[in-house]
Amino acid sequence: MTTEDRSYLEVKLAWASPLSYPNRYLAFLDGRGHEIFMVTEPAQELPPDVWELAQTELRRRYLNGVIQKIVSLKTEFGSTYWRVLTDRGEKEFLTQSLQENAQWLTPTYLMLVDVDGNRYEITDTNALDQRSQDLLSVTV
Repeated sequence: MTTEDRSYLEVKLAWASPLSYPNRYLAFLDGRGHEIFMVTEPAQELPPDVWELAQTELRRRYLNGVIQKIVSLKTEFGSTYWRVLTDRGEKEFLTQSLQENAQWLTPTYLMLVDVDGNRYEITDTNALDQRSQDLLSVTV
């Protein structure tokens, strides 16, 4: 990617506020994670072909699986190994430091972020089966 005065070999895309402002404030970051520039309304401001490529990359980067069942949980040395059933099938992922990577958005809505930055949601913990609720209550 080339801007007015500089070329970048590696560029990453990241939503600045994915929960508060979905599909707004798209940051273009260099290989070290420093902001190159930000686009407020990417769907309107980017050329259609660039926006299409950006959406493909963002879908890959921000995997949002909705957890329907917790199959197993194992915690070792501050890391939690999850095996879950999501709306996208069965997934296994690892979280570290649940104090930082498990966010309660409401009393029953939980967002988990794995070590790769993927996000998994439990939209209503009360809707989980009893075993999943029990595993969750012991872990989070």
